[in-house]
Amino acid sequence: MADPQGGGFEGSQPVDLSKHPSGIVPTLQNIVSTVNLDCKLDLKAIALQARNAEYNPKRFAAVIMRIREPKTTALIFASGKMVCTGAKSEQQSKLAARKYARIIQKLGFPAKFKDFKIQNIVGSCDAKFPIRLEGLAYAHGAFSSYEPELFPGLIYRMKQPKIVLLIFVSGKIVLTGAKVRDETYTAFENIYPVLTEFRKNQQ
Repeated sequence: MADPQGGGFEGSQPVDLSKHPSGIVPTLQNIVSTVNLDCKLDLKAIALQARNAEYNPKRFAAVIMRIREPKTTALIFASGKMVCTGAKSEQQSKLAARKYARIIQKLGFPAKFKDFKIQNIVGSCDAKFPIRLEGLAYAHGAFSSYEPELFPGLIYRMKQPKIVLLIFVSGKIVLTGAKVRDETYTAFENIYPVLTEFRKNQQ
């Protein structure tokens, strides 16, 4: 069953070519958001009372909490700051963050829900053809770093929008750094003509 909030419709709906001229819509894979619960938290007490929480202060100064729906992980700090990761859409990220805030409230803390903000959107897609990374790196040297001994993908730092793309020989692309999903879409449309230019000829 498709999740109505998940935006998992790209496959079935015709792609809006005015917005996605390549005909390809990047899929959102992970949303990172932050929120301020605006109260000091006793992490040890939270870890002891909440079933879905782990706290190992020697390793990391936050309680790690997980919920199943939407499937996410939260990092909860003593300052009241919280980071939520793993959601597949902005609405899901906000919904998850609200659920974590509610759990903290139920444990007796006067938690609020202030300054919710999407910090990073990670998307991915497939150009559906192999790419000559050496040629691309050479032609776009100012934006590219490609060291196949260290990492198999080419790292492309786009200036406008300010997005980092990982481009793989296979044609698979990962886009990270967006604050709004349209930046992810724009970045892919910007890179798509470059990808087609450095398309590998299949033998």
